[in-house]
Amino acid sequence: MIGFIGGGNMAEALIRGLVKQGKRNIVVSEPIEERRRYLENCYGIKTTLSNPEVVNLADIVVIAVKPQNIKEVLEEIKDTVTEKHTVVSIAAGIPLSLLQKHLKTDKLIRAMPNLAATVGEAMTVLALCECLEMKVVAPVRDIFMSVGKVITLPEHYMNLVTALSGSGPGFLCYIVEEFINVSTEAGFPEDVARELIIQTFIGTAKLLDSGLPPDKIRQKVTSPGGTTEAGLKILSDGTLKEVLFKTLQAAARRAQELSMQD
Repeated sequence: MIGFIGGGNMAEALIRGLVKQGKRNIVVSEPIEERRRYLENCYGIKTTLSNPEVVNLADIVVIAVKPQNIKEVLEEIKDTVTEKHTVVSIAAGIPLSLLQKHLKTDKLIRAMPNLAATVGEAMTVLALCECLEMKVVAPVRDIFMSVGKVITLPEHYMNLVTALSGSGPGFLCYIVEEFINVSTEAGFPEDVARELIIQTFIGTAKLLDSGLPPDKIRQKVTSPGGTTEAGLKILSDGTLKEVLFKTLQAAARRAQELSMQD
């Protein structure tokens, strides 16, 4: 049995991915009754108001709550978690040491998926103790592979992972928004600008996914003395790189601050 503590958007995305693979042995705790009914009706799974009940029923427990609520949840379930449980946290910035401090199991995994899980294209990074056997890790990998790609990295990378791939959809969408805004200011109707920019991003993403390195794609688009070269001269003046660096720094710093709950 796979249990979720918290039935929000990310939990739902993971549940959807699992159900598509034919797995319905799932239980979710969720405080909002309307949300519980929705999850039951939509996915045919069990829901409950009780977090300890999820732990009692499940072998793998995915904690899918906001970082600010993690300590409250850990206090609530600490007497129910045993050595048989594998506990996975997807709360941004929360270190494994905080889980270890509260829970009586060594089978602890920290995961950082992103919003693209809702369309089956997530990038998820797992951080875990090297002592964990593959028979423990593999079922957890399968949960996240149901909604996209998964890699494993040492935990010291996780704050940067949170900034880059966790927050990345927000950053990229801000760039899309700004492209749309400047395009409309240049004279395009908003709906036309939106279609042009979004499809261009989708197409470029598929080119990247085909294995072409970004610099090779850029070179294919860029002709000497052409329009792309003219635009790239503005982009490459150093300002964009500095802004992106500061963006990642700020997001990673916030992830570090959240980890200080330990």
